[in-house]
Amino acid sequence: MTGTTMNDLASSATVPATTPVTNEEIFVGHEGGKLSVGATRPISDPRELSIAYTPGVAKVSTAIAEDASLAARYTWASRLVVVVSDGTAVLGLGDIGASASLPVMEGKSVLFKTFGGLDSIPLVLDTTDVDEIVETLVRLRPSYGAVNLEDIAAPRCFELEDKLKDALDCPVMHDDQHGTAIVVLAALRGANTVLGRDISKQRVVVSGAGASGIACTRILQNAGVGDVTLLDSKGIIHVGRPGLSPIKQDMAWSTNRAGLSGGIAEALDGADVFLGLSGATIDGSLIGMMADDPIVFALSNPEPEVHPEVASKYASVVATGRSDFPNQINNVLAFPGVFRGALDAGARAITDNMKLAAADAIAAVTADELAVDKIVPSALDPRVGPEVAAAVAKAATADGVA
Repeated sequence: MTGTTMNDLASSATVPATTPVTNEEIFVGHEGGKLSVGATRPISDPRELSIAYTPGVAKVSTAIAEDASLAARYTWASRLVVVVSDGTAVLGLGDIGASASLPVMEGKSVLFKTFGGLDSIPLVLDTTDVDEIVETLVRLRPSYGAVNLEDIAAPRCFELEDKLKDALDCPVMHDDQHGTAIVVLAALRGANTVLGRDISKQRVVVSGAGASGIACTRILQNAGVGDVTLLDSKGIIHVGRPGLSPIKQDMAWSTNRAGLSGGIAEALDGADVFLGLSGATIDGSLIGMMADDPIVFALSNPEPEVHPEVASKYASVVATGRSDFPNQINNVLAFPGVFRGALDAGARAITDNMKLAAADAIAAVTADELAVDKIVPSALDPRVGPEVAAAVAKAATADGVA
């Protein structure tokens, strides 16, 4: 597939959009779709045709039939990522169905090509049955090299990812979970470096116990954060709270060392970091109840949980998911490089250590440029993808999955 490359973005990596995008521009930019397939070699005469197709291609097919491992060399399958969605949790739009999710999945494939140099195809499925999705991807396995799950609602997304990891011998990652978690950890490392703080001594409040909230909590725990207070729409998740789902019960046992109960006010009192992943808004004065000079990541889109201007009255570092404010936490910093590194290494899975390595690599890109308004690289920084890929490939080898 063709399109913009990382080198094309080098000169504009730190330039924000200054003019609002119009609806007309948006629809024109999507007309006919955002993807095409391009040939890697020309076919301009009978000789080239005989090599690319009959009779030459029969030689290659025969060789692969005799040695299946040759498919990795003579087809694109080992370098192809399928972007899979059932359309049940698309952006902030919710359950809009497979067809309506397709423009988002096409966009994801464009980002894979632009920032990871990987070919990718969107695959939207007209079913929400976990076992049917697994069966479909198992049957299609000879056609691709990795699975990026996208915009699949919780809690089914957890079951689906687990079952696919068991069923497939290739990298599988739900980006809404782990891409977000990787970039959040990178941003927290950057913020703590700027402020001279230790993650092991911090209490982080995570507002939202969906796919991204659970994944962010887990990666922060793996990175050694002092404590996490996790909230859902009913308040702080804690041991003994009735009506918890199995996954929330598990989280109750591993979080909330402070033994808190109640809602967001009780959670934020004295906390060091706020991470918003719920879509709910909070009163800005609650940020003033946190520890001195806290860190605030208000990541709901399009409206952050607390406006950055309000949060900045109390917080030392403020980040959002939007490109029109400093410190954008954007998944594009993670997933292209993660999949590129996994495929470069021939990895059979994406491990926790590979995710931690990705976060460290993102943080390292701007290690000499850090400031309170630059705790992560720009989403368009062309250095990020290659650095993440190299770190992930190294971690895959160290973990024995390469």
